[in-house]
Order: sequence, then structure tokens, then C-alpha cells
Amino acid sequence: MVTQVTRGIKITVSTSFEGTFFKNYKMHYAFGYWITIKNQGKDAVQLLSRHWDIIDSLNDMEIVDGEGVVGKKPVIKPGESYTYNSGCLLASPIGAMKGHFNMINFTTTKKFHVIVPTFKLNAPFAIN
Repeated sequence: MVTQVTRGIKITVSTSFEGTFFKNYKMHYAFGYWITIKNQGKDAVQLLSRHWDIIDSLNDMEIVDGEGVVGKKPVIKPGESYTYNSGCLLASPIGAMKGHFNMINFTTTKKFHVIVPTFKLNAPFAIN
């Protein structure tokens, strides 16, 4: 599990290996991740969009930008948390993700980035 706080917003990430499968004649490694966003500040905030850099050990990088997370743009009041889970596919059994959430503070109406720290994606059989 990794954790980071940016401007009063605490991000906690945990991961799991979900298995392997063939798609388009190629082996893929599936990973799940759970992200908890806790508002430790004094103002309500809303998550507007996300940016991900997804890297595997073959040096393939995929950049993903999109609205909200899992189809939602949650409003997180002071002291509250929002947790969601999602996943990704890699071409190798080892990789990592990092990125940020674009958010808005409802009191100041200012937009800001919340860093999602780098988290590792490792298939158990690939770790020595």
C-alpha cells in the first residue's frame, strides 16, 4: 500500500494481481487497484478528471486521461472519503502506475492537482 497527501487530500492505493489471459494472440497480465481519496482539508472538493502513466517492464507506456473515475465525479466533504476500484492490463508481469487527479475546491473555486504516488503492479510469480 502506498500513501501520499497533496493539499490536504490523502491518496491511498492498494493493488492485486488478478490473473493472466490471452487476447489477440498475446498474453496479458491483469491487475486491480483500490484507491481511497480522503479529504483532510476544511473545504469540500470535487474530482473532475484523472491522468495516468501506466508503465510495464517492457518499457511500454500508456497514457490515459479521462473524466472522473469509474464514471463518477465524486464530491468529497471535509473528513469524508471516497473509495473506488479499477484495473489495467499489462503486456508483462511487472509494471507500475502513477498520475494525478484534477480537482476543484468549492470554497475558493480553484482547480488543483492531487498526486497519485507511483504504485507497483507485480504478479506474485515474477517477484524473487
